[in-house]
Amino acid sequence: MSASWGSQILRLTEVSKTYATGSLEVAALREVSFTVEAGEYLAIMGPSGSGKSTLMHILGCLDVPTSGVYELAGQDVTGLSEAELAEIRNARIGFVFQQFNLLPTLSAWRNVALPLCYSGTPAAERRERAVAALERVGLGDRIDHRPGELSGGQQQRVAIARALVTDPSLLLADEPTGNLDSASTEDVLRLLDELNDSGRTIALITHEADVAARARRTLRIRDGRLEDLVTSGVGA
Repeated sequence: MSASWGSQILRLTEVSKTYATGSLEVAALREVSFTVEAGEYLAIMGPSGSGKSTLMHILGCLDVPTSGVYELAGQDVTGLSEAELAEIRNARIGFVFQQFNLLPTLSAWRNVALPLCYSGTPAAERRERAVAALERVGLGDRIDHRPGELSGGQQQRVAIARALVTDPSLLLADEPTGNLDSASTEDVLRLLDELNDSGRTIALITHEADVAARARRTLRIRDGRLEDLVTSGVGA
C-alpha cells in the first residue's frame, strides 16, 4: 500500500519495541509496518498481551520504538524529545480512552477546553471552540454539566469532544466502549461513524469483533506481529 504524503497520515516501517526488566527482555512489537491514509477508519484487534496497547502508545507519541521509524504526516517523530512529542500529541492527535479521564470538578465545556489551555488559546476562543465541539457530539445542552451529572455514554461523548477540539490529524480511541452498556456503545460507535464519514481519520483499539467491524479496515496483532489486514465493516 502506498500513497503520497498529501493523503497519508502515518507510516510505520519495521517498528519494534523491546522492554527490559533486569536481564530479561520482552519483545512487545516485532517489525510492524503499515500505513494509514487520511480519512481512514482503522481497527486494531488483538488478545491481551498481543502488543496492541504498546502499538497504541507509539501511534499516540506516548512511547517511542526501540527500532524502526514512525512518521506522522510525513514527519519522523522517532527521535524527537519528550517536549517535542508532547507538542505533537497536543496539536495533532486526539485521544479517547476507556476510562473517559474527565476532571469531576469541571463542567463539560471546561473539560473539553483543557487541551486549548496548553496551547495558549485565549479564554474566549477556548469556550467558543469547546461549545462547538460539544454541539458536534450532540451535547450542546449539557455544556455546564459536570461528569457526575452525565451518563457514561454522555461522558464518553464529552471525551470525544475534547479529542476533537484541537482539530487533530488523527483520532486515537483505546477501547472507547469498554465501560459502556449496549445502548451507549451504539451511540458512541454511531458518532465515530459520523466523524469518519465527515473525513476524520480514526484508529480504534478493541478486542471486540463487533466494534472492530464498524471500521473500514482491521489490523490484527498477535505476539507483537501483524497477522493480516482485513477490509470489512460498514465502510467496506
